[in-house]
Amino acid sequence: MKLLLHTCCAPCLVKCAESLRGEGLEPVLYWYNPNIHPVVEYRARRDALAAYAEGAGLALETEDVYGLRAFVAAVSPDFDGRCAHCYRVRMEAAAAFAAGHGYDAFSTTLLISPYQKHELLRQTAEAAAARHGVDFLYRDFRPLFRSGQQAARDMGLYRQKYCGCVFSEEERYGVEGRSRRPSK
Repeated sequence: MKLLLHTCCAPCLVKCAESLRGEGLEPVLYWYNPNIHPVVEYRARRDALAAYAEGAGLALETEDVYGLRAFVAAVSPDFDGRCAHCYRVRMEAAAAFAAGHGYDAFSTTLLISPYQKHELLRQTAEAAAARHGVDFLYRDFRPLFRSGQQAARDMGLYRQKYCGCVFSEEERYGVEGRSRRPSK
């Protein structure tokens, strides 16, 4: 099976790739993550993934799109519903790329994170697959999350502290809903 693996970051990839290779599948990685902000975070994740992929002997296809304005415009004013948009944009792009480049199926490393809305992600990917006439390979990689994070730590891979979008960064630092007033 020719498999395209949408990849959000190197730490999430480690155990996903290992698991798929254990099944006899050799995924080709696909970087398309226009939701990641700020630009320095976007570049850090992209570059860490490229370095890891090269060292692991994994092919990487990159659609290098930094999309702050488009992302914010698309999720405004429903910032709390942003994950549905984020999944849809990335899964549609992965499905379209897979279908247009002769892949049998696609999947995503997002399925390893216990912090993602797993069922929404799965449904979104399956719908994108159906629209583009390609299969979605579902795997629940969540049991591998902790060991994957430890492996990434042991390898010295860049590890981010939030999902990726500017709003998840805001939540991570606990500033959601707070107003910033100048001190007197």
